[in-house]
Parts: sequence; structure tokens; C-alpha cells
Amino acid sequence: MVIGGAIAGISTALGFNALTADKGLAMPSNNDAKILNNALYYEHQAIWAYNVAASKLSDTNVGKAVKALALKNQADHMAHRDALAGAVRRLGVTPVMAENSYDLSSYIQKGEGNLDSDVNIAKLALALETDAAIAYTTEIAQLKNPALITAGASIGSNESAHAAAIRAAFISLGVGIDYVPASFVSADTRRLIYPM
Repeated sequence: MVIGGAIAGISTALGFNALTADKGLAMPSNNDAKILNNALYYEHQAIWAYNVAASKLSDTNVGKAVKALALKNQADHMAHRDALAGAVRRLGVTPVMAENSYDLSSYIQKGEGNLDSDVNIAKLALALETDAAIAYTTEIAQLKNPALITAGASIGSNESAHAAAIRAAFISLGVGIDYVPASFVSADTRRLIYPM
């Protein structure tokens, strides 16, 4: 479901180091752990969504392409999950655990994809990745620790890359959307970012 690709190279490496290095966690606020745990919840959701989507994709060329993109993106989410969980632990807080399932009905009810076809699964993935990029942008602004801000910004840029990869897949199928539809990623630009 949350489908996309492309690891954000140096940006992700810097973010991962900030989340995993003890020296970067010297002066976090109590709220930082809460924000990171919230991000961890959504990384668990993304990993779960991939697993559900993979079982529903067809064996057509489109289904296989969507699945390949999904697996690349899922690997990123697993790396984000592991780094976030480690950072939360180092802050002295118990990381939020993955749930058995997550509710995606609000997306389906708004017509932002479904689990009934390869294309609708990709649409749902685009909606989820778009919201992930927006959420990281919003949440990171509330962090107090510079190393955590850098790490969160790195993950947020990776979420935007996932959305761009999904858009590229739609463009390759002849859908007339932009690779990068807005100069800013925010709730105010969501209608441009998620044009489906």
C-alpha cells in the first residue's frame, strides 16, 4: 500500500546516524520521545500496509511493478522503524509496538485508493506516502533536539521520494500528473500533492 522507492542516500544516512548515535540525544525534551513514538506508530502502519497490499496484487506486469516498488519502500520503512525504536529506547521510553492491523477506511471512503486492484493499491499508497511526508514535516517542527530534527527531516524527505516514485509509476502508465506537484509539502498543498 504505502508504495514507493529510492533511499534518500546521504540524507537518510545522516538521519540514521542521528537517530542511532547517543551523542545526538544529549538534550532531548520529554516531548521528543512522544513525537518519535508517534512516527514509529506510522512506520509500523506502513510496514503492515505493504504486507496486506502484497497479498492482494495481481501477477500482471502492473501488479509485479507495484509489488517491486512496494518492497523497496517497505525496506525503507523497516529501517526507519528500527532507527526510531532505538532512539526512543535511548530516551528511556518504551517504543510503541506494532498492532495486528490498521484502519485505512478513511482513505477508501474518500476515494483515495482501495485494496481491490493494482492501480487502486498504488493510489492508496500515494495517499499514505503523501500524508507521511506531511506528518514528518509537521511533527519535526516540534522536536527540540537538533540531531533528532535532522533525522526526522531525512525520513520526511525519504517519504516524499516514495511519493515521487509512485507518481513516476503512474506517469509511466500514461497518467497525467507531475513528478513533484508542489514546491512545499504541507496540509495546505495536499490537494496538489495527491491529485488522484
